[in-house]
Amino acid sequence: MDINMSTHSEKAGKLFKEGYNCSQAVFTAFCDETGMEREIALKLSSSFGAGMGRLREVCGALTGIFMVAGIKFGYAGAEDEESKAKHYELVQEIAERFKRRNNSIICRELLGLGEGNSVPAPDKRTAQYYEYRPCERLVREAAEIMDCILEEKAVFSIDE
Repeated sequence: MDINMSTHSEKAGKLFKEGYNCSQAVFTAFCDETGMEREIALKLSSSFGAGMGRLREVCGALTGIFMVAGIKFGYAGAEDEESKAKHYELVQEIAERFKRRNNSIICRELLGLGEGNSVPAPDKRTAQYYEYRPCERLVREAAEIMDCILEEKAVFSIDE
């Protein structure tokens, strides 16, 4: 597997700047890896932006890479406890990498907001919005983390 690490990061940043939410931007940037059609990827990830539908909980960029990890490395057997534990270990590792870079995985903390939900209507994407929001940087970093995971898994995979 030859992963161009800058490609997914750039694609995620571009999608975010086009107006897609953070989860959509990251998840859709990996359609080449997941094999998912763009429209389905956009719809599937649409609920997770702004920390789960503007609830400001887990960062949507992180949720986007959790979904990529699920498609690439997830389990399907309900009673496969070993695979489930292994996958959850990967999810926790991804979250820890994101947290080490950003000191949190919670949207409201990353944005410096107080407790409570936001109004459902998204903020207008103006030049000022992009100046004070770290979201474009966060989607790029999330994509970089996922690329590192993909590369690490490819190196250690017995299938490759």
